[in-house]
Amino acid sequence: MKTLVTGGAGFIGSHFVRSLLADGTGQEAVTVLDALTYAGNLANLRSVQGDPRLRFVQGDILDSARVAELVAGHDAVVNLAAESHVDRSIANGAKFSSTNVLGTQTLLEAAVQAGGVTVVHVSTDEVYGSIPIGSWTEEEPLAPNSPYAAAKAGSDLLALAYHRTHGLDVRITRCSNNYGPYQFPEKIIPLFITRLLQGRKVPLYGDGSQIRDWLHVVDHCRAIRLVLEGGRAGEIYNVGGGTELTNKHLTDRLLDACGADWDSVEHVADRKGHDQRYSVDWSKIRDELGYEPRHTFDEGLASTVSWYRQNRDWWRR
Repeated sequence: MKTLVTGGAGFIGSHFVRSLLADGTGQEAVTVLDALTYAGNLANLRSVQGDPRLRFVQGDILDSARVAELVAGHDAVVNLAAESHVDRSIANGAKFSSTNVLGTQTLLEAAVQAGGVTVVHVSTDEVYGSIPIGSWTEEEPLAPNSPYAAAKAGSDLLALAYHRTHGLDVRITRCSNNYGPYQFPEKIIPLFITRLLQGRKVPLYGDGSQIRDWLHVVDHCRAIRLVLEGGRAGEIYNVGGGTELTNKHLTDRLLDACGADWDSVEHVADRKGHDQRYSVDWSKIRDELGYEPRHTFDEGLASTVSWYRQNRDWWRR
């Protein structure tokens, strides 16, 4: 199989590329298309840069000519190119609409023109909004609350429309909060770890009661592989990690892991429109494709903190 991975130099994308190349027989070629914005980093691919199956192309998913050329030479596309930080979307949502919506449309159009291409569109549980109790199934109507989530919801709807209108083989995944090595230090776990390792304070939004489900990036990438290899066209698959924590509880775990205490925490005004709780029902991907998360949160968090301790040059830049 020849696979194009958009956003393949980012956090999740680089993990996914490494997982593809770790399979000595399943991949004939892997091409990474990445614009190398602030969160894209070629160092994330350093361990596989010598693999003859890997090709890196610096470019924007909005470049229709470049995207069309690349898609035409591949059997599958995994779309991980996205602006993904909620705070940045609140400050300036234009880039989010451009990359997440128009970029996805550019990619889908190229896939239609190429013919015979499978597209796995990687999305987020944030498109569902906030849920006080229970968990969202894939049939839940979309109710995004942030500009980021709204842009991702728009891209999901486009993907489904291209399947229904053109018969394009599109499969959508919606994951819960990812964590692990190589995550740019703006999201809560790497931000708190890197600040605490420097003896700095960390900012906790509001009362810290917001609840998130935590998914190790390696488990997420395995789920994407399962959907790519065995998923059904036009279907949505929720991907969860099975560990729901309040941000306050998460902060407590991070403080302990980094040898700090609550004196290192600075309570700040809550984020605008902050969703209270995310929770996905991932029984569909479990029952259809055999997905189960393999990383416990205790093990995953410990190894993540250890990675940031040992790779200070990576995040200090």
